[in-house]
Amino acid sequence: MDETSTGKTGQHSQFSLFRERRFWPLFVTQFLGAFNDNAYKNALVVLLTFGAASWTSMKPEVLANVAAGLFILPFFLFSATAGQLADKFDKARLARATKLLEIVIVMLAALGFWRQSLPVLLAALFLLGLQSALFGPVKYAILPQHLRPDELIGGNALVEAGTFVSVLLGTLTGGLLAGLDGGVGWIVAICLAVAVGGYLASRAIPEAPAPAPELAIAANPLRETWRCIGFARQERSVFLSILAISWFWAYGALLLAQFPAYTKGVLGGDESLVTTLLAVFSIGIGAGSLLCERLTRRRGKLVEPGLVPLGALGMVIFGADLAFAAPGGAAGAALPLAEALGRGGAWRVLADLLLLGASGGLYCVPLYALVQQRSAVEYRARIIAANNILNSLFMVLAAVGASLFLDKGHGIPSLFLLAAGLHAMVTIYIFSVVPEFLIRALAWLGWRRES
Repeated sequence: MDETSTGKTGQHSQFSLFRERRFWPLFVTQFLGAFNDNAYKNALVVLLTFGAASWTSMKPEVLANVAAGLFILPFFLFSATAGQLADKFDKARLARATKLLEIVIVMLAALGFWRQSLPVLLAALFLLGLQSALFGPVKYAILPQHLRPDELIGGNALVEAGTFVSVLLGTLTGGLLAGLDGGVGWIVAICLAVAVGGYLASRAIPEAPAPAPELAIAANPLRETWRCIGFARQERSVFLSILAISWFWAYGALLLAQFPAYTKGVLGGDESLVTTLLAVFSIGIGAGSLLCERLTRRRGKLVEPGLVPLGALGMVIFGADLAFAAPGGAAGAALPLAEALGRGGAWRVLADLLLLGASGGLYCVPLYALVQQRSAVEYRARIIAANNILNSLFMVLAAVGASLFLDKGHGIPSLFLLAAGLHAMVTIYIFSVVPEFLIRALAWLGWRRES
């Protein structure tokens, strides 16, 4: 079913999509891929954070940001090519090809663990980023082909919620196994089984014919990167939505990368508290994402940009409070989970992360749906690629900036406060340039009549 299909808003539940072959195989493929990315990445970061001396002389908090940057870098380097491929070829076939690549990468990671080679393990992390970069335009550009316009918010909400649930499960799995004797073998086995499962799920994705089969793949990725951004810039609201999404991912990636060192150095907890923080944050984003569809249906809209400022405000408030919520000083030794949560301020940290995540879900889901809905069909995958390029650029810059900030001796709470302040500045700029977001927010709240 393509984007010209019609339907009556509000007459279906977003969860009914799980009964549809045009949705569930893509959902499962994405879910399992996100699980693997985060299981491997978090296992590696936890191993290096709590045993860094045996691997490298680099500071654990700096190493965590290096790992985050390595995973994100391929999105900047290869998203333009991925967008061209998704516009030129059937997206279902491309999904299957990327899942086969994932199986090969997990085998490379197994070699790195076996040889205890940090360069090989970091190379595998980079390649997992490459595989995700190739799948990104497929994932988002295929939704408008298979879903009706009135299903787009619900479909995006389920994908985002599912992604963060899989991030949670992958992060929990990787973190818990990293702390076990012999856990590395289990990490490899589980990641390989999940990669194979993702490939099998991808084989059930219905055909998604190419909108531009005559497209010639450009040999120069840098030139094509600029062209993809040019396609996105043709519609101002689309481009500014992409900038807003990119900042969301930079903000979120910056927070997530700090959790291991924040847990150890500020909260005084162990690996179990790291996974608890990630779990609470992921649950918040999933809940906020699912709430979007219900709030949008309440207004009878296909897309509700008015939710974006409400989410942005929550991200500023709870992000800033997170900077002040931590206990006064970390304990001398890592505390078990129950003892760490018993320290003053720990539950406030969890509440801030939950509400920050929920605000992020309200913020990003309408933006994704707006980009999909307002993008030209023949360029949609390349516009999604532009989104991924700018997402990755923002996240890499955030990782570099965080590393430099922390290397200068500033604390992680100060970094959280800086991030919240920057988020306020970015969103004020975007909403001042595109007043539609604020106008719709006021209308949604009943304070202004829509024109």
